[in-house]
Amino acid sequence: MLLLLDRGANVNAQDTEQWTPLHAAACCAHINIVKILIQAGANLLAVNAEGNMPYDICDHEETLDVIESEMAARGITQSYIDEMRGAPEKAMLDDMKMLHQQGRELDVRAPDGSTYLHVASANGYYDVAAFLLTCSVSPLIRDNDFWQPVHAAACWAQPDLIELLCQYGGDIHAKTKNGETPMDLCEDLSTKQVITALVQTEARRRRLAFGVRDSRRQSKKRKKFESPQQGATTGDNPFSARGAIRRQSLRDRSGLTPARIEAQKEGADILRTWSKEDVSADVHASQGGSLQHQRESPSKRVLKSSQNKQAKPMSPDEWLRKLETNGTADDDLDTTPKRGGSTRRRQKKGDMSDSRNGDGRRQKSTCCCVIC
Repeated sequence: MLLLLDRGANVNAQDTEQWTPLHAAACCAHINIVKILIQAGANLLAVNAEGNMPYDICDHEETLDVIESEMAARGITQSYIDEMRGAPEKAMLDDMKMLHQQGRELDVRAPDGSTYLHVASANGYYDVAAFLLTCSVSPLIRDNDFWQPVHAAACWAQPDLIELLCQYGGDIHAKTKNGETPMDLCEDLSTKQVITALVQTEARRRRLAFGVRDSRRQSKKRKKFESPQQGATTGDNPFSARGAIRRQSLRDRSGLTPARIEAQKEGADILRTWSKEDVSADVHASQGGSLQHQRESPSKRVLKSSQNKQAKPMSPDEWLRKLETNGTADDDLDTTPKRGGSTRRRQKKGDMSDSRNGDGRRQKSTCCCVIC
């Protein structure tokens, strides 16, 4: 150690993980080497790739006392430590902002295919990663080994970066060239818990999205003009589905139900029965045409009762209309003895005609009896 320092070796040299000689001596509790390095001007606040200073990784009490005593002697406070700890991230963020202002691309690749987002994710530079993502740098970009930024964050135990990348569309299930997922590359227990929670959230989101698509697909299969399904014909349901659909279509077209149509037909039959018209031949074909069904039909009951009774006499108005129609024939009748004679008939006819035409000079005699 002394020889190397005498030959001009850099006391703050860093390896690929940004470890300095003081990091190595403090981690291995080499108290004498720690003292030599401090005397040679070692940086007490040097930060490695994991963001740790020499005193952060020192578990040996005596060695830690040596480092902390020297820090106190130099007037290093906690606020200054925090500032120095965030110096690398701040420097990288300033560089990214300058490149963005110059209009340069922020997704350029290193020889190994890594990008600035890979570096920020591996080192836990949250602000840098957030800035790159807001500048439309893809979280799915891969290096030569198919590592995405989420793989780097999982490998170096950066749970905050994993959550940030997934919020911007990072794939928590992505695999490297060797088929490794972020969970496979992670060794930190707390980081594994974060990855597990994200996997469960993603599975729940996909399950809900699948259910929505499936329901939409089923609704599209059903056509707008499709009739509602009817139950099968059973003993409790003597009406078939075809008949139910036909009744529903009839109601939709005319606005009338089958019961109302039947009631209107019965009313028409009663009026025709009053006028002595034969309605026995107008039975609807839907009634089956059988004698038994005709006897049980409500309209036929009315017809049957009307036939059994004596024919109802015509009203005076109907008698007048019939008299006007047959007036010419009445004038030509021979002198067959009848009540009142032909002279009285002509006189009665004239009286009724004048009364119907509104002649106030002639009064129609009111008769309370029915003319037979």
